[in-house]
Amino acid sequence: MIDHTGLVVSDFERSKAFYAAALAPIGYALLAEFPAAVTGSTDVAGFGEPPKPDFWISRGTPNRPAIHVAFRVDSRAKVEAFHRAALAAGGGDNGAPGLRPHYHPNYYGAFVLDPDGHNVEAVCHEAP
Repeated sequence: MIDHTGLVVSDFERSKAFYAAALAPIGYALLAEFPAAVTGSTDVAGFGEPPKPDFWISRGTPNRPAIHVAFRVDSRAKVEAFHRAALAAGGGDNGAPGLRPHYHPNYYGAFVLDPDGHNVEAVCHEAP
């Protein structure tokens, strides 16, 4: 079981604002933030469902190739809300909300590109 994961971003403040807005509809919030003086290397911010962050961004040279991260949600409405919020926050459309039956019959996902080109997805595996 994965406890937490993360990615590196080029513009920390811009990405922090993007993820705060994009992930809010799925119940995620900015829960922790530590400057380089605390981590010993770089600034980091952790997002998740209270009380524990499980998705982290850090300041630096973005991962190449770009990372793909998928957030599992419990409704198709949350997939759609994530997509709308991410686009409004400056994300790029990388796949509108919809069924992806080539994965399985109830795979309903939406994909956006964050400011560094990382592919971020919200996915619901439940039947409508």
